[in-house]
This record gives sequence, C-alpha cells and structure tokens, in this order.
Amino acid sequence: MSLRLSTVILPYRRWSEGGRQAWQRAEELGFHTAYTYDHLSWRSFRDGPWFGAVPTLTAAAAVTDRLRLGTLVTSPNFRHPVNLGKELISLDDISGGRVTLGIGAGGTGFDATALGQEPWTPRERADRFAEFVALLDQLLTEDSVSYKGDFYSAHEARNIPGCVQRPRLPFAVAATGPRGLRLAARHGQAWVTTGDPKLYENGTPEQSVQAIRAQVGKLADACAEIGRDVAGLDKILLTGFTPDRGRPLESLDAFVDFAGRHQELGFAEIVVHWPIPDSDFAADEKVFEQIAMEALAQLH
Repeated sequence: MSLRLSTVILPYRRWSEGGRQAWQRAEELGFHTAYTYDHLSWRSFRDGPWFGAVPTLTAAAAVTDRLRLGTLVTSPNFRHPVNLGKELISLDDISGGRVTLGIGAGGTGFDATALGQEPWTPRERADRFAEFVALLDQLLTEDSVSYKGDFYSAHEARNIPGCVQRPRLPFAVAATGPRGLRLAARHGQAWVTTGDPKLYENGTPEQSVQAIRAQVGKLADACAEIGRDVAGLDKILLTGFTPDRGRPLESLDAFVDFAGRHQELGFAEIVVHWPIPDSDFAADEKVFEQIAMEALAQLH
C-alpha cells in the first residue's frame, strides 16, 4: 500500500506574517493534504493569536492549486450542521473540490464551554456526534433537508448546488470507541486516530503500536457489521500524541522507521505537525522539509 504524507498547519499566525507562506510551502513540498485544527482556541495557544479554520482554509484554497485542504478535526462543540454544511459546500467550490472534513466528537477543552454551556457528558457527546454526522451527511448530499432530532434540527435547509466532489466531500471520522467506529464505518471515507491517549505519558512506542493495531481490528469489526470492506476506508494517523511524541521528526531515519511501523498496520496517511518553535510541536525545519521531500521514496 502506498503511503501519503500530510501536515497540520495550526492557525496561530497572521496571514500576512507567515500564514500564507506556510500553506504555499506545504504545496511546494509535495504534502498530500494540509489540515488545520478547528478550535476556538487550543491548550497552550489559548492566550495567543488563533484564527478560524474555515476562513483560513478558504484563504489557503485561493493561494494553492493542488494541495488538498481539511480540518483535523471539526466537532459539534461550537458547530451546527446547517451552518457548517453551507460553509463546507462554499469551501469545496472555492477550492475546486479539494476539501476533506475531519470530524470528531469533541472534548472537554475550551471549545466545550465557549458558548456558555456546561460541558457535555461523554454519553451526550457521543449522542450529539452521531446525530451531527448523520445530518451533515444528508445536508451535503441533498438539495433540501428538513429534520427534527434530539439535538439538531433543519427546516427546508437548501444546499444547492451541493459539493463539487460527489456525492459529497469526504469525511475522515476520528474515533476510538465503539459508537464512533460505527460512525466511521457508516459515514466515513477515512478513519482518524491519534493512538491511545492513556499511553501518552507513560506508555512505550511498542505498546502504542499494539493499541493502534487493536483499534484497527475494532474498525474492521464495525465495518463487517454493516457489510463494508474495511479496506475501502482510508486509515489516517495524526502524529504527536503517541509516546513517540516529537521523536519521529528528529531525523529522516527516525521518521521512516516510525511511518513504516504504522504503514504495516494498514495506514494510508501519516500527518505531521508543521514545526512551531517553543511549543509541543517544535522541530528542526530543515529536517522537517527533508522528511517531506524524501521519506516516501524510502517507504514505497
């Protein structure tokens, strides 16, 4: 299986002060997709600059030609399917059909309370996620949608002319639990994992690989339940959250070793964070660019 290499460009820089250049450079380096987080703020970046995902991706679409673009990931925390669907159809049109929607259940961070609500319980997050994904799927594939659910409603919501990509832009569903994996199996064109968060602090890379192998097996089971071949569902690994942390970006050889171990698990796409100095995503930019340009040749 051939491997794709993608990147995440966090939206912390003004467009005129390095923002534009990063997206253009990602295309020059040959990355398959450049994603961005879809948060209102995020962890250690909360008290600094942080820009919106959809406007950033729209601007990126205007200054690139081939690079795919996407969120990693959007969640229901501060989104409604009707508004989001309209924005995604517009972005897909502006980009000429280059958008992938990474989508997840959301967490308990700043996004969870920014609109003034109490944080949702894990059960409610899962319930909302299921309804959110199903309604968004419908909104992106039908001209007019009316729906009344437990959490979301739509009344004659129009989405004409629909996506450039048919029947709609692809969903990359982030999930590790049973309900989320079933959503990925039913609605996803791809599945996203960051590994097992319980291993991040004290686990080993070997334990992480085993945990991810188990996730892949559960995804296969979820696909089998509905008669879908799991081989038709791309598997995406977002790096930086396994016990390896930033070590795969320390050298070309380190990355090739890391990527190869996960390619053997069936992953079609590895996503690395664009280097950010003085952060959890700090990395040598020259090594990062060398990995972008040379690693795939050693993995095929």
